[in-house]
Amino acid sequence: MNLRDLARIAQLSTAAVSLALNDSPKISRETKLRVKKLAKQNGYKADARVVELMKHLRTPRDLRKSACFAVISFYDSLRPWSRSLHLTRVYQGMSQRSEQLGYRLEPLWLKEPGMNNKRFRSILETRGIDGLLCFGSPDLSQEFPSEFDRCAIVTQGLSIRTPLHRIINHAYHDTIEALLKLHERGYRRPGIVLGQYEDIRSAHTHSAAYLGWCELNLGRGGDLPIIRMNDLDTNELTRWYKRHKPDSLIIVHTPSILGELKQALQTIGVNVPKDLGVLVISPVVEGSGFSGIQENQVVMGERAVELLVARIANQDFGIPKTPRIEMVEGHWIEGNTIREK
Repeated sequence: MNLRDLARIAQLSTAAVSLALNDSPKISRETKLRVKKLAKQNGYKADARVVELMKHLRTPRDLRKSACFAVISFYDSLRPWSRSLHLTRVYQGMSQRSEQLGYRLEPLWLKEPGMNNKRFRSILETRGIDGLLCFGSPDLSQEFPSEFDRCAIVTQGLSIRTPLHRIINHAYHDTIEALLKLHERGYRRPGIVLGQYEDIRSAHTHSAAYLGWCELNLGRGGDLPIIRMNDLDTNELTRWYKRHKPDSLIIVHTPSILGELKQALQTIGVNVPKDLGVLVISPVVEGSGFSGIQENQVVMGERAVELLVARIANQDFGIPKTPRIEMVEGHWIEGNTIREK
């Protein structure tokens, strides 16, 4: 039985029944008693999640502003997003969605000098913070402290090994989308260059998507040897290109190498995009002149907040037994490095 069914039996509006069940002074004592009696007789039970949400929404907005999420990370600074456009946009998404839902964000530094997990937990308890938004860690083997099990936790990316609710970029989709774009525009011999850092942080998803798509669409042997490099090595890239002769190239790397990439392509001496289509998958592509797929960082930040609010409503605190992972697809940036449709 739901609230609408109970309202029909009581011959009242759903709003009046809701007010009666919540002891509103707008409803007479007799009506409250009658509605509660009918609710008991008919087995009506309120959804605890809805009750909690409505309680939050009925709270005056100026008081709701005191509800706070801590923004944390395992980086060596309080605000790691201040040095990264990618993280800046994630934080922007977190901020604007928190504002819309009536929460404020408070950056707290896990690696502040003199800080330890016991003291950090005490700070959270003193400030009444139930939700943690985590920006991850530069260390891919980082474990999340069990001392924070009183909080609901959502992290972004795959950089923390502990099972957590998290928002990640949909790397598999982005690679498949890149291959489809090249195929639609007439390229039939795609290669891929992977930054080792990006490949590891995506759990090798880019390489898996590339190999699977090529076998399915081009047949066995349709893929080219994957070239992996931390820094862009023009000599290695030139040797690989001359040996395998791709007609298109997907570059999965950091935005910092895009300037070097233009110089490397000039050194190879190919006509881009006629002889060689070049497509970039990177956190930031816009403004580079390259065609490619850019991560949807603002949406990732918004989804992190939405997931955290849902976890709190569900009383889902601590390290989850079955973590929830939401993937956000990147979006297409039209440049001038692949053929027009």
